[in-house]
Amino acid sequence: MATEGIEAVFLETHNWGKAARFWQSMGYELEFATDHQSGQLRNGDGPYVFIAEVPEDREPRTRIVLKVADARALDLDADVEVVTPFEKTHYGTAEMTVRDPDGRLWSLQAPA
Repeated sequence: MATEGIEAVFLETHNWGKAARFWQSMGYELEFATDHQSGQLRNGDGPYVFIAEVPEDREPRTRIVLKVADARALDLDADVEVVTPFEKTHYGTAEMTVRDPDGRLWSLQAPA
């Protein structure tokens, strides 16, 4: 089994409210907000956008998250460098990080 396309885009920001309003002006609707300056927005059936505020001294990053239906059934080629194996998250998924040949990190997300 391989990945099933893009699940989400994770964005870090220095201003949660301003970033959320930007995405809402692009047609995304707020699905939920947390009590620690983050939240999830969606536009139709496509990938969701999860935005998290980070401290000013940290440069905001962007991650594209690929969908995996079943972490146990994922069969990666030996050429794929696994940076971190699947680990359960506090928000009900399992995530893995892999590195592509150019050094970019990619997140894979599966149901926990």
